[in-house]
Amino acid sequence: MLQDNPLLAQLKQQLRESLPVKEGVVRATTKNFGFLEVSDKESHFISPPLMKKLLNGDRISAVIREVDAKTQAEPETLLEAGLQNFVGRVKRFKNRLQIVPDLPLFKDGLKAKAVNGIDDKALADGDWVQATLVQHALKDEQFLVEVTALIAKAMDPEAPWLVVLARHNLPTAAPLSEFSEQQATTPRSDLTAVPFFTIDSSSTQDMDDAIAITQTTTGWQLKVAVADPDAYIPAGSALDQIAAERLFTTYLPGRNIPMLPRQLADELCSLHPNQPRPALVLTLNIQQDGTIEPDYRFELATICSQARFDYTQVSDYLEGTGSWQPESSLMAEQLQQLSALAKARQQWRKTHAIVFPDKPDYRFDLNAGHQVVAIHAEQRRIANLMVEEAMIAANQSAGRYLASQPGFGLFNTHSGFDSSKLNPLNELLSKFDAPVLGDALTELSGFCQLRRWLDQLPSAYLDTRIRRFQAYATVSTTPAAHFGLGAEYYATWTSPIRKYSDLVNQRLIKATLLQTATEPPAAELAKRLAEQRKIQRRAERDIADWLYCQFLSTAQADGQCFTGEVQDINRTGVRLRLLENGAQGFLALSELGVPADSLSTNWEEGRCYQGDNIMLELGQQLQVQISEINPDSQTINLKLPAASADL
Repeated sequence: MLQDNPLLAQLKQQLRESLPVKEGVVRATTKNFGFLEVSDKESHFISPPLMKKLLNGDRISAVIREVDAKTQAEPETLLEAGLQNFVGRVKRFKNRLQIVPDLPLFKDGLKAKAVNGIDDKALADGDWVQATLVQHALKDEQFLVEVTALIAKAMDPEAPWLVVLARHNLPTAAPLSEFSEQQATTPRSDLTAVPFFTIDSSSTQDMDDAIAITQTTTGWQLKVAVADPDAYIPAGSALDQIAAERLFTTYLPGRNIPMLPRQLADELCSLHPNQPRPALVLTLNIQQDGTIEPDYRFELATICSQARFDYTQVSDYLEGTGSWQPESSLMAEQLQQLSALAKARQQWRKTHAIVFPDKPDYRFDLNAGHQVVAIHAEQRRIANLMVEEAMIAANQSAGRYLASQPGFGLFNTHSGFDSSKLNPLNELLSKFDAPVLGDALTELSGFCQLRRWLDQLPSAYLDTRIRRFQAYATVSTTPAAHFGLGAEYYATWTSPIRKYSDLVNQRLIKATLLQTATEPPAAELAKRLAEQRKIQRRAERDIADWLYCQFLSTAQADGQCFTGEVQDINRTGVRLRLLENGAQGFLALSELGVPADSLSTNWEEGRCYQGDNIMLELGQQLQVQISEINPDSQTINLKLPAASADL
């Protein structure tokens, strides 16, 4: 037969060897074909039959062939599988075990077998599992995965939390480790008579900061006392290594997974009232106009909080609503003075630095069955402002202290605008007659001035657009400014129960006080902290998306309307944030009620046009309804109410 001709086979092989070979990443599509992405500007078509041996994200080498004036990639070698350890769902096919990866563009099940003593027959459709790819079709003729752990049964009400934690490789429980109080001989001031108090949510158990305030002839003296976990966790100990691995307490709606054992986090280190606690204490003097005087001081001390307050109670009291009153005139006076100081600091930062935009926090109210019964939009009230201003002042002081004393630490830094985007940023700002241009945009004072100007604009459009030009905040072991906070230096130390970086900074401050030798934190630790914080935020967003889909299904059925704020615009539609609850949703251009050929979008401008008229732009608010909720992808699609469909 012709196909068995050795000479023909040899000629085909020679022809194939003469074709170019490219390396790249496989990008699947929803239509069974894919592309080999060699670079941002080069990609090659992969046909559906060949995609059956590939997975989205695979890194491969492929022969590039030209067919009908278009290039096609023929996969040759697997360089790195796009799927390794992953979370997936069980799918039974003719009673054979398959796993569908819980990842975008994975819709087909992969042949699977259970290991680690897992009963194959006990795994049912929809169960969530941890799995590992052990065979790849491009290399081994077929795909095969091993199920290594059961995460949750399909109908487990705790599945959202367990799946999200597994997806991001986060711990599911508090650490268990032995500990005892160390450094009992460390000299400490006795500040147990100072009337410290805490302000937290009513459910908080890991209270790591307390405040005391006194009015002076020139302003106020503020003391910030912070729990001292280092008294129980020596650097390099087994428990310290656990904390260094976790880096943060994980906070998700309805639960938290602490960085430290609960006995430490919630009891021995927590600043509960009427309980003596080792602490690191900062004393600040602040003038009536909110200026922090340079004579701040750290000291090791023993303190005893004398009261525990709740954000809502304190805000009601200071805002003149409700019947709650502090138990003593001393505490009433302290709350009044802290309120006055916070307002002075807020005004000082409005004038000289940057103040956070006043946006609500969204809180999920869950019942005993882990179902969402309500979502509350909680505005920042006076009690939140009081604690916030005290902690910002404390962390700025720690930044200055570490910058001047050892000269190193873990600094929260933000360089302002991305240096690679300064030219287009200047062009944009020039069109709006911005007061800051050129080199001033790279300076802290110029960045602050621009932010204050943006806050005064009547529309959020330019502010929302400008954020695309900003650099990402990060962590540095050397002193640097935090433009986003308007701070010359910023080093957090006020949450050592919850954040490993704060524990490290506390140890550095303590070392300078005790005049003991210390070394700079490793650059690798700073990098891991920045990366882990991103993982934490993704986990928070993932569980929120899951709960939003669960809760808003009722709103979809009822036809409820929401106010959506435009966050992004692309060629297919608009991403909005629902202001009533914080959910993210997508409004397709086809839902705007006008002919598709009359619409155009400009991502750089952040606008959607109908002809020459602006139809939608960043920061704009409009009324929307929920048209569809996809629980598998945890996405929400929106539509315009019938009355406004002619936008």
